Amino acid sequence: MSEIDVQLPDGSTRTLPDGATARDLAAAVGARLAKDALAAEVNGELTDLSRTLRHGDVVAIVTPSSDAGRDVLRHSTAHVLAQAVTRLWPGAHFAIGPAIENGFYYDFELPGGQHFTDDDLARIDAEMRAIIAEDQPFTRSEHSVDEGLEIFQNQPFKVEIIRAVAEGANDDVDLGEVSGSVVSTYANSASFVDLCRGPHVPATSRLGHFKLTRVAGAYWRGDEKRPQLQRVYGTAWESATALEAHLTQLREAEKRDHRKLATELDLLSFPSELGGGLAVWHPRGGIVRKEMEDFSRARHVEGGYQFVVTPHLTNARLYETSGHLDFYRDGMYPPMELDNGTYYMKPMNCPMHCLIFRSRSRSYRELPLRLFELGTVYRYERAGTLHGLLRIRGFTQDDSHIYCTEEQLQEEIASLLEFVMNVLRAFGFNDFTANLSTKDPKKYVGSDEIWEKSTAALRLALERFGLRYQEKKGDAAFYGPKIDIDVRDAIGRTWQLSTIQCDFNHPERFDLEYVGADNQRHRPIMLHRALFGSIERFFGVLLEHYAGNLPTWLSPEQVRVLGVRDDHDAYAEHVAQLLRAPGVRVGVELANEPLGARVRRAKLEKIPYVLVVGDDDVANETVGVNARGSNDPERGVGVSAFRDRLVKEIADHGAPEAN
Repeated sequence: MSEIDVQLPDGSTRTLPDGATARDLAAAVGARLAKDALAAEVNGELTDLSRTLRHGDVVAIVTPSSDAGRDVLRHSTAHVLAQAVTRLWPGAHFAIGPAIENGFYYDFELPGGQHFTDDDLARIDAEMRAIIAEDQPFTRSEHSVDEGLEIFQNQPFKVEIIRAVAEGANDDVDLGEVSGSVVSTYANSASFVDLCRGPHVPATSRLGHFKLTRVAGAYWRGDEKRPQLQRVYGTAWESATALEAHLTQLREAEKRDHRKLATELDLLSFPSELGGGLAVWHPRGGIVRKEMEDFSRARHVEGGYQFVVTPHLTNARLYETSGHLDFYRDGMYPPMELDNGTYYMKPMNCPMHCLIFRSRSRSYRELPLRLFELGTVYRYERAGTLHGLLRIRGFTQDDSHIYCTEEQLQEEIASLLEFVMNVLRAFGFNDFTANLSTKDPKKYVGSDEIWEKSTAALRLALERFGLRYQEKKGDAAFYGPKIDIDVRDAIGRTWQLSTIQCDFNHPERFDLEYVGADNQRHRPIMLHRALFGSIERFFGVLLEHYAGNLPTWLSPEQVRVLGVRDDHDAYAEHVAQLLRAPGVRVGVELANEPLGARVRRAKLEKIPYVLVVGDDDVANETVGVNARGSNDPERGVGVSAFRDRLVKEIADHGAPEAN
């Protein structure tokens, strides 16, 4: 019998009989791996365990606790969800059901215009568990387009997908595509077949640690003009322990929802009269926003940035030049036809900053030129994707664009990364990871040499800071490599916030030049840098990170003074005036209610310091200090001493540990 050698992730090799599968490899490595194996990665491609291996293949066995393993679990659970729904609602149409971050969903159109109810989730759950108990194997098959159309003749959404494959349409959903003329299916019972590229777990019995979470509406293909479907969401994990940990995190996240906190703390709102995805900031929220913006401005002044301002709309010619109308038109608000041309609300600030650079001749002595703007932009996000401040249609970016020479690139990127990290730490984030997106060899502008220098500069900056990062090969935009920085919040969620991006496209399209020391004209490299990303989204993340307990320097009301009785109200106001003098934000609540009720209200409003004053305090110029989160009040603290330490805490931008 002939044999083949395959390579394992650690570089070692295994000799197997010709015709061996990935499942055979797992068994050859060991009984434990054979038991855990869900799928395999062969030469970088995720595939089923039934995949026949070839000599020289590089193979990794995928297990449940890995990211790839969880994706396989979730995608397979989504198929079981679709099977359960079609059992319970004969004639139901099923659309797509991908794995998503921490879970999965499937979209359905029920017969007769029926709608899922909350009680239906329990029925579907029970049916899914019955399917899992049946230990149905997932079996892959390949078909011609005509065969696929016949198999799914009663499933209009699947038919549309197959036809898109046949026509070579560029589609962003799971098409089940193998090639332009072959589609793949998975059957896990005689009565249920789904269109999918896979891979899947070997059998349904490998599933079970899941929970269906909610039902939502979703337009087919995200298009409001297409049928509205019903989307069932769920989460699936490798163990009961992992599932419960995630559900606990979800419960905590629900308590921290920034939309709920913003309402409770009277920070902002989303009036229906404005339309979806547009917020108004209330006075208390406006204070927090001003503090954030003032902090950002001060840091940018220290960093050598120059402030610029650009308008909210522009002639279409600008975005034709930049290329956004070719690549980003669907994300822009509709055009306005005016007597002197077509205008758009701006979706980003960078093209206007290029006009500022180009407004006069530039010398190498001016570089790096760092432009900064708190610029409000408008993007038409689909209604179904809107989510409070985290996905919004009108938002303000802390947008910087740096124009530099090739020789300055490395130092400038290192400086930017240090700048970003220092600011994020000031807001209480200390757990960072990053993604480095590199060139797609089939889609890019600029020379290979510049790409190599830019990518090396980004990588070196990350390594110099000791920042953990993953390299996303081929994931860069066509105009240059980038770093995305993620932060981990108090309950373990990650948020992508800051971005540093090299851009060879804008300088070329806008014909940007500077005169070098050699008296020749040169093309600058442009760096995009969003620190907060947007004020709105960063504020939403911050509110959830702290569960509304914002650091003292950001809190809209930093101190509230309460007299024990109404004859202490005058002294309470005196204390407030002493604290307001150096700029502390202080409120006084008169003693027209019991003290306990007023203290509880202050705590619900998450005031960092509640000062209680009584007879002894009036006599000795002291206060009782109740710090937020502390169960040990201080008594008889001198007003001056408290004021001095509070002013220092605010000036130092002290950020407490979030919990």
